[in-house]
Amino acid sequence: MSHLILKLIFISIFTLCIALSLTACGGKQSSNTNSKNTQTEAGSEASGKSDSKLDDLYQQENQLFADHADAWNKAFGMMNKSDADPNGNYADYLAGTVESNKDSFTDDELKTLNEDIETIRKIEEQIAELENKNKSSDDNKKDSSKASSVFSDFSGEDFDGNKVDDSLFSGNAVTVVNFWFTGCKPCVAELSKLNELNDAIKSMGGEVVGINTETFDGNKTAIKEAASVLESQGVKYRNLSIDSSSAAGKYASEIMAFPTTILVDRNGNIVGEPMLGGIDNQDNYDALMKQIQSVIDADSTNK
Repeated sequence: MSHLILKLIFISIFTLCIALSLTACGGKQSSNTNSKNTQTEAGSEASGKSDSKLDDLYQQENQLFADHADAWNKAFGMMNKSDADPNGNYADYLAGTVESNKDSFTDDELKTLNEDIETIRKIEEQIAELENKNKSSDDNKKDSSKASSVFSDFSGEDFDGNKVDDSLFSGNAVTVVNFWFTGCKPCVAELSKLNELNDAIKSMGGEVVGINTETFDGNKTAIKEAASVLESQGVKYRNLSIDSSSAAGKYASEIMAFPTTILVDRNGNIVGEPMLGGIDNQDNYDALMKQIQSVIDADSTNK
């Protein structure tokens, strides 16, 4: 439900409270908090401070209505909620109502209402800023959750037909997953370096795993070609064929630049940002090793 419509629902409640007396309706804060909770129900514990600030801001608006109840009760009675733009600005809506009915107010009432509206406008700017921050935080969490779910219920086969599941990740402090395809020259060029990396991190609790995107769904011809390339480069680390419709398969299908290498912790969560480009470039190799060490250190700390 839109911000403005929720405000107008609150206005209806507030007007009724005035008619019955503010005390009889259980106070302004209860109505205000219910309105705030509806708008921010997607918030999390991490946004607790923001929610507290939102509470305070809504209460400031509420207090203006209470302090000048006679004038605002008159204005609320003139509002036509059906004409409100659901995406409109609350302060603009209040100002429009007052302006279109200005002959119904005394000069003092008009002065009070317009001053309150300008205060409300500033409060609404702060509310919008906090709500945008909360939304951004929620979006980031969704993105993080999406990335973390890539290797949940993971399954595949190595090129010898051996089944692999998500225990692949739980058995390693870090798994380096390299996405490549046979016709990609930069991909092939880094294979021997990836094999060297695999040997280097074994004693550290790490492993390199290759996923060739041409071998999806057990494509035997593609697997044979990829295996031949791997053998020519002296590669010994595992390469896998996965289901294209799986979460990992869909993730790989969205990769736009090859080779791409990611790090996965023992819980199957992607850690850090993907590395684009081959690690036969020494700078890339050094940067990746630094990231690998960081994941291993974190794993050791969490044990």
